[in-house]
Amino acid sequence: MSQLATLFADFGVQAEDLEKARQYQHKYGGRIEQILVNMGGLASDALPDIYARLLGAQTLSVTAAASWAPPDTLETLPLDFLIPRGWIPYAQSSDTAWTFVTKAPLDLEVNDWLRAKGFEFTLLLVAEEAFGILKGRLGRSADAVAGTLLGSVEEGRLRELASEAPTVNLLNSLMTRALRQNASDMHVEPQGGHARVRYRIDGVLHDVDTIPSAMVLPIITRLKILAGMDIGERRRPQDGKIEIRVAGEDIDIRCSALPVTDGESAVMRFLRKSALVYDMKVLGLSNDIETLVLEDLAITSGVVLLTGPTGSGKTTTLYTFLSRLNSEQVKIVTLEDPVEYQLRGINQVQVQPAIGFDFATGLRSIVRQDPDIIMIGEIRDRETASIAMQSALTGHLVFSTVHTNDAASAYTRLLDLGVEEFLLNAALRSVIAQRLARRLCPQCAAPHPEANRLMQDLQLAPLAERLQLSAPRLMQAKGCDACSHTGYKGRVAVAEYLRCDAHVRALKKDGDFLSGVRGYAQGQGWRTLLQDGFAKALNGVTTVEEVLRVAG
Repeated sequence: MSQLATLFADFGVQAEDLEKARQYQHKYGGRIEQILVNMGGLASDALPDIYARLLGAQTLSVTAAASWAPPDTLETLPLDFLIPRGWIPYAQSSDTAWTFVTKAPLDLEVNDWLRAKGFEFTLLLVAEEAFGILKGRLGRSADAVAGTLLGSVEEGRLRELASEAPTVNLLNSLMTRALRQNASDMHVEPQGGHARVRYRIDGVLHDVDTIPSAMVLPIITRLKILAGMDIGERRRPQDGKIEIRVAGEDIDIRCSALPVTDGESAVMRFLRKSALVYDMKVLGLSNDIETLVLEDLAITSGVVLLTGPTGSGKTTTLYTFLSRLNSEQVKIVTLEDPVEYQLRGINQVQVQPAIGFDFATGLRSIVRQDPDIIMIGEIRDRETASIAMQSALTGHLVFSTVHTNDAASAYTRLLDLGVEEFLLNAALRSVIAQRLARRLCPQCAAPHPEANRLMQDLQLAPLAERLQLSAPRLMQAKGCDACSHTGYKGRVAVAEYLRCDAHVRALKKDGDFLSGVRGYAQGQGWRTLLQDGFAKALNGVTTVEEVLRVAG
């Protein structure tokens, strides 16, 4: 056994892993220890001790790093060259004698540069955590120099790392797993050197993996290259898009990179075109609410609003309404930010605030296009709201969204924006507040063992009686292979409906308006969000716990 093999064996490297790393090194190049770390055959925090054995150098502890004070003569050295390569000037004993802390002591560029400049230097070896502490203690100025804009040499090295097989394979593996588990988003979040990977499945985030420190920057860089972002820019947020085809399925991936304390956080949103079915039955609206909504879709003018937080399914519901109304006899124009899914036969317009083309400007132009139906992605200001209401009064059916917690609050939100009360009373047809609750997995759902207690504690018996349910079915989420052991698979809309009829219009829009509307809605038999969620739980569609999570 060679000296190197013996050394790696002392640190737990298996012989077969070392052989694989050697084969990779022979084919693609690179340092053997870094290849082993990337493969998962060697822990990254073992590198300082390995380098110490090889070079006869000392290591620096995290405790010592935390108490270090940077020398005053740092400006005499090129930090923008040294720090990205894993070297930090630690102490100076003379003009040409320095001690450097490094996590990459075998970097030939740095070694050659120091020798060419006539420096005498000693090394202190550190792991990623201690290096990060030292870098933080250098202060914002040094970090800004070394960690934001990259030079051409460093950018070229990053591109090489991003195209190496371990980087490509790891990112492809993470994306494939996300798609296989029907994740809507994948998050890569740097934390203390390494990065955690999370998938959002049915609206809930799940930890799925950890990326070792040596792979974080290559993975983020590869993602930015694929999405058409600037890999040399780390100071500002960036957005991009990837179009791929997997197993015969076209997938658009919206990518976002955001500078955070430990690097850059990246989020990928998967837009699966073939997985979308814009059908009323797929939404899962309760039968009585669906009947009321269909009545609203049959009118030719008026405003129908959807309310709810980000991620509550408002856009999907609006697309479902538009798909139902789409025909050769009507012209539909939408104004969105951004256009996430393209609907055949519908004119979709994306706003571009950077050039002054915002919702209000776009809406004025849309009205001149002679549409029958208008969809506005979101009402954010008085001008957009007023034009939307006026468009409804001139014979257009208008759909839009606002951010409020319930249906009645949409009135007060629009009044707060400065919309005249007479316009609201004349134009608003209905308001639908919505949340998304996870559906129970049909393979593993089981009767809830404490159903009777829940019925009593939550006072569900009157609601079951109103729904004419003689045998309510409260279920619990168990978990199985079919649902990745979450107990849930898919989501269903939980909705609160408010018809803006003559009684609502006549109510005085003062401090008692909200309580007055809610009392009237209850008298009409219209359920609150919580009640509609409980109705679905009583029917065995979801669980009481899930309803309380999204609407409680």
